[in-house]
Amino acid sequence: MREDSSVLAVFLLLCASAALGIYVRSHLPERHRTRETIELMQITIGLLVTFAALVLGLLTASVKQRYDGAAQDRQQYALNLTMLDQCLRDYGPDTAAARANIRSYTAAVIASTWPAEAPPTGIQYPDPRAMPRVGASPALAGLMNQVGLEITRLTPADPPHAKLLDMCLDRYKDVTRARLGVIEDARTQLFEPFYGVLAFWLMIIFACFGLVAPRSVLSFIVIGLCAISLSSVTFVILDLSRPYQGYFAIPSTTMRAALHAMEADIPQTSPR
Repeated sequence: MREDSSVLAVFLLLCASAALGIYVRSHLPERHRTRETIELMQITIGLLVTFAALVLGLLTASVKQRYDGAAQDRQQYALNLTMLDQCLRDYGPDTAAARANIRSYTAAVIASTWPAEAPPTGIQYPDPRAMPRVGASPALAGLMNQVGLEITRLTPADPPHAKLLDMCLDRYKDVTRARLGVIEDARTQLFEPFYGVLAFWLMIIFACFGLVAPRSVLSFIVIGLCAISLSSVTFVILDLSRPYQGYFAIPSTTMRAALHAMEADIPQTSPR
């Protein structure tokens, strides 16, 4: 995974920076290792650590906020699909084709977005292997467009059905807006140059650690633990920047619940 390789690279770079600092210190003349010089370096390290901690905190909060927004948008999207299906169900049997397409669409979204999970069964839907995991899919867009066309072709038989048709059209508009929001959320990624600059700052800090740290086993252990801690933070940042992949991936629970609600009035032909 990209997160694993990036975290390992950050850990190795931080350790290498600290080792470089230790090596340089051992070759410095005595006049460069006075108490005043060490105190100046400690002040500099404190300043750099403060800046790095501030940037790490802001970056983590920003990525977490975007992740929470993507999870909320996915939940709202599943709710909008459920409400659209319920509105069509209330309209009557004339919406059977549109409802079938909505079920196919929802099942295809589940199968393409979460390929590592068990795909939905008992429903026909396009082959998810030809669909991108991130971004818009022409096949899914075609299914959703077909749903809209089938809704607009409905001819209300009386005023109550006319009101239901207007409501279903509004529900369809909500679904299309929510779909675009989910697509944009999936494209959200970390700003790579900024992440590289942050890694460079951390390398400077660890090089300074090596310059002032005494040559003892305990110092090496502490520096190694700090490198592990910061590497784990970068792992969280990278993983949260891709909301549908990785350890913290948004689950398919809400979409599966929506599909289950759509199938509530359909006889099951196979166990689920």
